[in-house]
Amino acid sequence: MLVLSLNEKTMTRDNIYQTLETIISEYLPEDVSKESITLQSNLTNELNINSSHLVDIVLDVEDAFKIALTNDDMETMQTVGDVIQIIEQKTT
Repeated sequence: MLVLSLNEKTMTRDNIYQTLETIISEYLPEDVSKESITLQSNLTNELNINSSHLVDIVLDVEDAFKIALTNDDMETMQTVGDVIQIIEQKTT
């Protein structure tokens, strides 16, 4: 499990994206490149992240951003942009 920590004072949308990109890239299948990660990328359909790795991503996001994600949050996490929006809501 990848653990990253952000200082709340430096948490811009770009910082969130960069941290999230690092987390997601750890769980990409070999046939999907890090360059494939965009705000519009669907985590399962486009990035081919399986369900067990989605759980790992959720745990890493919770650790990195010091937030707790609910089941409702997880259900709305379809794209990278969705995840960023949830993180922004939880950290402001």
